[in-house]
Amino acid sequence: MDTNTIAAQQLGRMRGMIRYYHERFFADIQYTTLATIVLFLAGWWGVGEAFLLIPVVSLMGAALTAFDASYLIFARHYAAKLERDINAELGREVLLAAKLEDSYLFPLNRVKIVTASMSPFTWFGFMTLFFTAIGVITFGFGLALGMPVLTDHGSIWLAWYLTLLAVLTVTTLIVGWWWFVSGVGEKRLSDILET
Repeated sequence: MDTNTIAAQQLGRMRGMIRYYHERFFADIQYTTLATIVLFLAGWWGVGEAFLLIPVVSLMGAALTAFDASYLIFARHYAAKLERDINAELGREVLLAAKLEDSYLFPLNRVKIVTASMSPFTWFGFMTLFFTAIGVITFGFGLALGMPVLTDHGSIWLAWYLTLLAVLTVTTLIVGWWWFVSGVGEKRLSDILET
């Protein structure tokens, strides 16, 4: 097999991953939204403890969708490299999907909150921030509505719940900042792909 055939096969594989992780992202958003609605309804129907699961579901949803985005970013980096290589071999720019994605969806190798870049700002970035804001608001409302129930169960439950939730939330934010915002994840890809 020649190099272009292998590169084209790998490009097809990466394009498939990009599609899959877009689908995975929206499936995780749907599952998180459905679970959150069910928990809110259960809480309002008299099972107040259900409110206490909402922050956990919100945090898990945020971590899962960021995980999906990490694979999306991985596949986009590799697809962009393959497109550059194939275009160089062909002697002209035939494959433009990576450039279009960079401009229209979100850029690679730029500071961003998971997939939300401020420069250039895109609808894709807005939707990332929108879903993040909804998750934060949901987390807060679930916690506020669940606090009286937790307090009724005693101070030891309150202390354990708040401590564990705080540790998980802060850890997720720190690792997410390190991996996405500081660019560690993308730098690892670039270090390999640009050699």
